[in-house]
Amino acid sequence: MARRDPIGICLLTRNGHDWSPRYPAIVEAVNHLKVRSCLIDGEAVACDEQGLAVFELLRRKPTGEHVLLYAFDLLELDGQDLRREPLETRKATLASLLRGCRQGVRLCQHLEHDDGAVVFRHACAMGLEGIVSKRLGSPYRSGRCKDWLKFKNPAAPAVKREAEEEWGKERWR
Repeated sequence: MARRDPIGICLLTRNGHDWSPRYPAIVEAVNHLKVRSCLIDGEAVACDEQGLAVFELLRRKPTGEHVLLYAFDLLELDGQDLRREPLETRKATLASLLRGCRQGVRLCQHLEHDDGAVVFRHACAMGLEGIVSKRLGSPYRSGRCKDWLKFKNPAAPAVKREAEEEWGKERWR
């Protein structure tokens, strides 16, 4: 999450750690948004030469200018809580907010496609880790819920590593 308020900018991890010092390009981009306050949900990523997010790059060099925030939802804007708004409204507002934004933040485009399996196959063919599908019209909810589903590409290096780490944990319990 990228939070901007009158006090400053915080990049918060899922566990509540402030990683702002690690990602100066994201902080600078959020600082230049034309708002008093905002709360953006997204994911810090490192991209390869083709512009594709590669988790292994983030693991090898977890700090620096090359890390971007892929913004995919907007929860608050200038003091207005947007979490109850439908997904499409939040995404449109986020797109408007990020228009002309600096390099550190990119809008994660919302693809409207009737066949998620087709999108997933293409994501796998590109070597991506997977896709997240969110129900149109849904409000924002923290954590996993029935309104969004995550589909992982089993061939992606990060997904394989994650499975191996889980297998290792189970083995030694």
